[in-house]
Amino acid sequence: MQKNTAGNRTPAPTAAEVTPRTAARELGLRPKELELAVQLGLVRSVPGAPSGPRRVPRAELERVRRTPDFPGGLRERVRVMGAGEGAALLDVSASCFARLARLGCFTPVSFYVNRYRTVVWLYLAQELREFAENDQALRTGHLPEGLRAALEAGMDERARGWRSRRVLQLTRHAATPWERAAARASVLSEVVLAEAVPEPDERARLSALRPCLVETRSESEPTRRILEKLSHAEGEDEIRWHRLVLDAELEAARAAEPFRAAFPAPSARQISGPAGSGAGPEGHRRPEPGTARPVTTEGRRGRPRRRWLGLGRRSRKATARLATG
Repeated sequence: MQKNTAGNRTPAPTAAEVTPRTAARELGLRPKELELAVQLGLVRSVPGAPSGPRRVPRAELERVRRTPDFPGGLRERVRVMGAGEGAALLDVSASCFARLARLGCFTPVSFYVNRYRTVVWLYLAQELREFAENDQALRTGHLPEGLRAALEAGMDERARGWRSRRVLQLTRHAATPWERAAARASVLSEVVLAEAVPEPDERARLSALRPCLVETRSESEPTRRILEKLSHAEGEDEIRWHRLVLDAELEAARAAEPFRAAFPAPSARQISGPAGSGAGPEGHRRPEPGTARPVTTEGRRGRPRRRWLGLGRRSRKATARLATG
């Protein structure tokens, strides 16, 4: 067993589990396609080494290979397309496809930033087919007045829809209530998270467990800024929604696993001396509340030197004058 930075134990990788690259090769998928299959729950994965990628059990590879439509069916379920291919599949113009996407008629499953620093959204082909079959009125007719007004006002649900979808994927992979809460917190900026979780210890634990919505380390600085912006909730209503869900997840996490119990407090010997003595470690007396606390530092010749926190040079001179006068 190995321990991660948050104090939770993670099973060490075994021969019964393989890396994502090996799993992709054995399933006939590209690495990005396997990543999407894991996110969609089509291929089950388990936590790997601390700070490492998730791994795929060999038993899961066998299960997927035994499905009747393997391998073509799996590849089709993770097939994605951009706006051009999507418009052709729906048999609509590119501008009509863009309007439907901004209205949230179908949600992006992924995206990338091209060389012009433009976000290119990608959609599941299977979901676009389902929309074409079930929502022919929106696809072939005129948009209602309310929807047209919303588009003219700048409505664009693509980023928000992707964030919501990604958070649900991350919560599905969470193994503990605190990990679920951290997944919910992953779309909140540091400023918003500080407001939502004022307790520093709890916030530090969420930050340690918080998963990454999208990888940014290998990208250029301009692209990294775009990705970070897309990863944070925007607008009062979206932020309020994620905060409400986070509050509920935190309540469940506190009830299931109290935070203080997860990180043992110092023993009684470390924090106090004999009962009623007022002594601390090694028999030193604890200072009275409200008094300055001495801190011992090493002098240049190794001799201990005392420095009083809260009493500077001017304060000591003032104290001496009061004592003499």
